[in-house]
Amino acid sequence: MCTKCKNGKYYITTAIAYTSGKPHIGNTYEIVLADSIARFKRQEGYDVYFQTGTDEHGQKIQEKADKTGITPKEYVDQVAGQVKKIWDMVNSSYDNFVRTTDQDHEKQVAKIFKKLYDQGDIYKGAYEGMYCTPCESFWTESQLVDGKCPDCGREVQPAKEEAYFFKMSKYADRLIEHINSHPEFIQPVSRKNEMMNNFLLPGLQDLCVSRTSFQWGIPVDFDPKHVVYVWLDALTNYITKIGYDADGNSTEMFCKNWPADLHLIGKDIIRFHTIYWPIFLMALDLPLPKQVFGHPWLLQGGEKMSKSKGNVIYADDMVNLFGVDATRYFVLHEMPFDNDGIITWELVVERLNSDLANILGNLVNRTISMCNKYFGGIVKKTGIEEAVDEELKTVARGTKDKVQQKMDQLRVADAISEIFTLLRRSNKYIDETEPWVLAKDEAKKDRLSEVLYNLTESIVIAASLLHSFLPETTEKIMAQLNTSVREFESLDQFGFYESGTKVTEQPEILFARLDVKEIMEKVEEIRQAQKAEFEAEQRAMGEEPEGEVHEENVIDIPAKEEISYDDFMKMQFQVGEIISCEAVAKSKKLLCSQVRVGSQVKQIVSGIRKFYSPEEMVGKKVMVLVNLKPAKLAGVLSEGMLLCAEDENGQLALMTPEKNMPSGAEIC
Repeated sequence: MCTKCKNGKYYITTAIAYTSGKPHIGNTYEIVLADSIARFKRQEGYDVYFQTGTDEHGQKIQEKADKTGITPKEYVDQVAGQVKKIWDMVNSSYDNFVRTTDQDHEKQVAKIFKKLYDQGDIYKGAYEGMYCTPCESFWTESQLVDGKCPDCGREVQPAKEEAYFFKMSKYADRLIEHINSHPEFIQPVSRKNEMMNNFLLPGLQDLCVSRTSFQWGIPVDFDPKHVVYVWLDALTNYITKIGYDADGNSTEMFCKNWPADLHLIGKDIIRFHTIYWPIFLMALDLPLPKQVFGHPWLLQGGEKMSKSKGNVIYADDMVNLFGVDATRYFVLHEMPFDNDGIITWELVVERLNSDLANILGNLVNRTISMCNKYFGGIVKKTGIEEAVDEELKTVARGTKDKVQQKMDQLRVADAISEIFTLLRRSNKYIDETEPWVLAKDEAKKDRLSEVLYNLTESIVIAASLLHSFLPETTEKIMAQLNTSVREFESLDQFGFYESGTKVTEQPEILFARLDVKEIMEKVEEIRQAQKAEFEAEQRAMGEEPEGEVHEENVIDIPAKEEISYDDFMKMQFQVGEIISCEAVAKSKKLLCSQVRVGSQVKQIVSGIRKFYSPEEMVGKKVMVLVNLKPAKLAGVLSEGMLLCAEDENGQLALMTPEKNMPSGAEIC
């Protein structure tokens, strides 16, 4: 046990990254989020154990390795190396990076499978149904949405093979009771409702937990033609890699850290972590994790990420352009608690300039510069106070508790906002006290000194609270102020900065303002390199790059009656931005979108659910017929029409502007 830790243990995990390819910024968001929580818990005095890693088995891995002409192990070694490099690049402070190809893990998974089989929870049968290879998920016909995977919307394939099954229904009632009696178990609440209403209450079917149609997995040791289902393999890393032993010889580390305090995962895999995983644990007679938090997605604004388009945003590209802490700040601050966030290169530049350069960086630089200009760098408390000082001090003293309350709820973006409230108040304090005016009056020299002390102390409190989110920046600030990160317990008190301390003579610019045009020129270089890399990968796998299709099909459709120019001019077309979207409950085909058109928001129902998920829709710029007479579709009011193109197979694609146009722009 950590001798400095006052609050006991805290075991936090991320989902382990699937090694099908390099993680994009949406994947990286999760490790940064978990890292900020882990760092904050350490700051609070918890003995934190933070585990992450890579999920390396499954059919998709074997298929990708086969296409590239290397073994699956060689393939996952390459990708796991990429993942770890990026996790390290964004300054994540994990204690253990696990790989499911580690021998100790594979050994325990085989023992767990045998234990569950011996006690009757797993039995042998035959599987016939549908399988989604990208999600590594089994589905019945009734669970499909328009014949496709309900999770990712992609094609499924029929699968028929001998398999082992887990008796899920045996533990379903017990899990329902646990969820109902532990409201904190699944967060946010919307995820809990989804799991209860869509899966648990309708009744669980037994789960297929082995495969025979491919070999890249952990063999079932008593029936080696079977490999363990990838999710049973992956989920158990949370216990195997801290020392669980199925034979009862678990380590002291396991006994100390289990149950996990937090499983932090993406909302797309909430079902596996809140239904499959708890039931596996019940069968092993182990306590359930205290909380599973399904975080929202970080979406590329306006278009779907695709390497063939060269528009995938990767963390290493962001770090190269903006730095580590600017990257961390954006993904942490721009993600709502339970709604998806939007990322664009332009938005990152805007946030860096407005928040990091102006509010934070400028405050630190101005304060240090004034200390040097007026007092040779010496920061001294004189006690010459005025009423305006107490207003600043009240905000500073109250920030710690507000941040702590938000972090207890895992509202990380809101916690950061509370810190920036203190930084904004400090900037306002400069405008209120006007140090440059005080400096002109020798009689007010002690008052000026007190003002600069108050500013310095406020910066120390804010920077200490920022340490979990922007660790490198905090260290830079403390070095310039010739002090160290303040103990957490004292951050609700004002006046601990040692009077008489000398700040640096040469303040460092923490965040330089960036020119969006220059950044977008560099982004275009990234996009072109990404396209070239994608095409090279396609050729290496014997596939024709998307950009090299030489012949394009054309479609002729029956001509409609001619209309006059006046008839056409009656229709009003504008660019709209989709700000939220959800499936229409009474329909398998309809999506209901809230579309911002200029200063108005219109509700538009579209029959495109087969082709777009609600998550894909958010952030898109689309072409809208805005003056269509309102009508109800499946009982839902629709106030316009989204324009789509349709190919010969009935596939629909939304019409979007070629260039980035503002919401409300007229289409003419």
